[in-house]
Amino acid sequence: MCPNLGDFDRMLRISVRSLASLECVSSENCNIATLTDSLFQQKPDIRTRVDILCKEGKVKEAISLLHVVDSSHFGTDSSNIYDRLFQGCIVKKSLADGKRLHVHIIKTGFSPGVILRNRMLDMYAKCGSVENARQMFDKMPVRFVSSWNTMITGYAKWGKLKDARELFDKMPERDSISWNVMIAGYAGDGEWGQAQKLFGQMHSENIEMNEFTFGSVLSVCANTRDLMLGNQIHVHVIKTELQSSVIVGSALLDTYAKSGCTEDARHVFDKMPERNLVSWTAMISGYAQNGYSEEALNVFCQMLGVEVKPNEFTFASVLNSCATLPAPEAGKQVHVHVIRNGFEFNIFVGSALLDMYAKCGSIKRARLVFDQMPMRDDVLWNAMIVGYAQNGDGEETLRLFKQMLQEGVKPDHITFIGVLSACSHTGLIEEGYSYFDSMSRDYCITPRADHYACMIDLVGRAGLLDLAEDLINKMPIEPDAIVWSALLGACRIHGNIELGKRAAEGLFKLEPLNVVTHILLSNIYAAAGRWDEAAKIRKSMKERGVKKKPGCSWIEVKGRVHAFVVEDRSHPKTEEIYFTLDRLAAQMKDAGYVPDTNFVLHDVEEEQKEHMLCYHSEKLALAFGIISTPPETTIRIVKNLRVCGDCHAAIKFISKIVKREIIIRDASRFHHFKDCHCSCRDYW
Repeated sequence: MCPNLGDFDRMLRISVRSLASLECVSSENCNIATLTDSLFQQKPDIRTRVDILCKEGKVKEAISLLHVVDSSHFGTDSSNIYDRLFQGCIVKKSLADGKRLHVHIIKTGFSPGVILRNRMLDMYAKCGSVENARQMFDKMPVRFVSSWNTMITGYAKWGKLKDARELFDKMPERDSISWNVMIAGYAGDGEWGQAQKLFGQMHSENIEMNEFTFGSVLSVCANTRDLMLGNQIHVHVIKTELQSSVIVGSALLDTYAKSGCTEDARHVFDKMPERNLVSWTAMISGYAQNGYSEEALNVFCQMLGVEVKPNEFTFASVLNSCATLPAPEAGKQVHVHVIRNGFEFNIFVGSALLDMYAKCGSIKRARLVFDQMPMRDDVLWNAMIVGYAQNGDGEETLRLFKQMLQEGVKPDHITFIGVLSACSHTGLIEEGYSYFDSMSRDYCITPRADHYACMIDLVGRAGLLDLAEDLINKMPIEPDAIVWSALLGACRIHGNIELGKRAAEGLFKLEPLNVVTHILLSNIYAAAGRWDEAAKIRKSMKERGVKKKPGCSWIEVKGRVHAFVVEDRSHPKTEEIYFTLDRLAAQMKDAGYVPDTNFVLHDVEEEQKEHMLCYHSEKLALAFGIISTPPETTIRIVKNLRVCGDCHAAIKFISKIVKREIIIRDASRFHHFKDCHCSCRDYW
C-alpha cells in the first residue's frame, strides 16, 4: 500500500479483490485484450496507447488496459501515465473510473509524487466528491499552493463557500489564483458584498490582478448595477493594459449594459479586438434589456455573419426583442436558427419562443411550441397560460390551468396572475373569486399586490366599484401603484369622478410625477364635461414638468418596423395612407359605423371631434398595413397606450370590409379583430 494515504486508501482497498476477480472474467476484458494485442502489434509504448484511448474518450478502456499490461512496461513513465488517465476521468466527469484507477495505484504499491497527488485531488474535487478530496488533502505530506487552490476551487464549485473561505484563511501562502477563486466563488453564489470586500483586500495587499480577477469583480458590478465601481475598475483595466482581454471586455460591456449605459457598452464592444460568444450575447442582451430591440436584432445578424454560433441565452435575448417590437417575421427567422442549432427542445429557449409568439399575437404558433416540448416546467406552463390570458382567450386559459393541475404541476404566483387576468378580461367574476380564494387555501400562496390588482380590475370593469374599493380597504398589505391604477382605470370606464379622485390621490402619494395618473383623472373630468377641472389638471402637469407620452403605434412589414403617431404625415406613403383611411371611413359609414365623439376629450365642436378621431396612430398603422401587404394577410399592430373606444369600434368594421384578421396589442391586452368581432367581446 502507498504510504501516507491513510484511512482513505484503506477504504478504497476494500474493493480491490472484487475488482480483480471481475477483470478476469468480464467480456469487456476480452475486448481490452484484443485491443491490447492490436496496439502491441503497432508497437507504440504504453503511454502512447493510453493517450490514444483517452483522446478518443475511452477512459474506461484505457484504465482496463493497465490490468492486462505488466506494470514493468511503465518504466519511468508511471506518473505521466496515471496523470493522463486522471485527466481523462476529469474530462469525462467519471468519478467511478477515477476511484477505480486509484484502487489500481494502491494495489500496485506505487507511491504518487506531489504533482500526481494534486491531480488525484483535482479529480475528486471536479467530479463532485469534495469529501474524498478533503480526506486526500488532509493526508498529503507536502502541499503546494496549487494543492490548496485545488481544494478551495472544489469547495467553491460545489457551493461550499464557508469551507472554501475557512481553508483560504488558513493558507500559509496565497497567489493570485487563490484570491480569484474566492472572489469568483462569492460572485457566482450571489454574495456580492463578500466578493467586493475580498477584492478591496486584494487591492490593499498589492496582490497582482489579472483578467480573471477583473472579470469576476465586474460580474459583481453588473449584477449589483454598481456603475461607480465598474468605472473605477475600467480605469484599472486600462492601467494594466488588459482592455484587449475578451474576458474583461465582455464583463465590462455587461456591466455598462446592465447599468443602462448602452452607448458605453457598445463603445467597449466595438473596441474589442476579439469577441467570443459571451461578448456577442452580452451586447444583444444589453440592447434587449434596455428596450433597444432593433439594435439587438442587428447585432444578432452581425453575429451570424461572422459565424459565431448562438447559445440558449443568445436566443432568449433576441426572441425577447422580437416580442417587444413585436416583429413576428423576424421571430420566425430566429426560430429557424433555433432549429438549425438544435435548441428547439431546450426548455429555456422554448419558453422564450412561446412568449415571443404569444406577444406577437400568434397564439396558435405559441401553442404549437408548447405542445411539441418533450418536457414542460412551471415556467413553460405559465408562459402559455399568461399568453392565452393576454390574447383574450379566457376559456382556454382556464382549461389549460386545469390540465396543469391534472399533470401534477404546482402553480405559483405567476400562474394565478394569468388565471385572474383571464377572468378579468372575460368578466368571470364568480370564477375569479373562487381562484383567488384557492390561492391561500389550496396552494399556500399569499396573494400579492398584483393579484389584488387583477381582482380590482375584475370587479371594477363590471361596474362594481364599491366592491373594488372595499377590496382595497381590506388588503392585508399596502396598496401599490398597480392596485390604485386598476381602480382609477375602472373609474374612467364608468365615469365615477369621486372615487376616481380618491384613486388618483393614492397614486399621487406613490408616484407624484406619473403622467398616466394625471391624464386619466383629466380624462374622467373631460368625459363628464367638467372642462375647468380637466384644464386645472393639465395646467398642474405643465407646472410640474410632467409631459404626456404621445400615443404611438408600430407595424412590421417586410422585416422593417414602421412607427406612427396621431395625424402623422412623416411617412413616405402618407398620401396613400390618408386616401385609404378616407375611403374606409366612407365604407364604414355605409355599413352603419357612427363615430363616437365621447372619446375626444377636448372642448371643441362636434365636427372637429369627428376629424380628430379619423387619424389616430393605430388607424394610420392599419391603413399602411392594408396597402403594404397582400390581401387576406393578418395585420399586427402594437400601441403604447390603451386603444380608444372609437378606434376599437372602427377596426371591427374595417376587419369585415377588408376581410382580414387584425391583431392589436395595446398597453393592457390583445384584440383579435375578425369579421366585425373582437376577441375581447367589447369587454376591455
